Amino acid sequence: MERNCADFKTGTFEFKYMLDGVEKTGTFTRTEDLNIDFYENRIDSASVRWINDCEFIQKKLNPKNQAEERAIHMKIISTSEDHYTFEYQLAVKMPYKKQRVEKGTATKLND
Repeated sequence: MERNCADFKTGTFEFKYMLDGVEKTGTFTRTEDLNIDFYENRIDSASVRWINDCEFIQKKLNPKNQAEERAIHMKIISTSEDHYTFEYQLAVKMPYKKQRVEKGTATKLND
């Protein structure tokens, strides 16, 4: 399994996600220290702090509620020519709650 994470640290990406049983497509642009999401006619910004080439902590810049204040740990688990598969979970484990790990795939649109 290939893992060229450095190729995916920055750029513009597209990802698919489910919302109320309907598949949607969103895009995001990531620089060394910022992630800007574009989805559902919204723009959301988050700070990015890289732990290593394959893992970073993302935290919303303007959280609208307590849940959005929680940092997310993102980990690139595999890469191919133009996309990567990632896992994400809350960076800090919540007491008395099972840690949920979600998976996704992002496709790089440009450099």
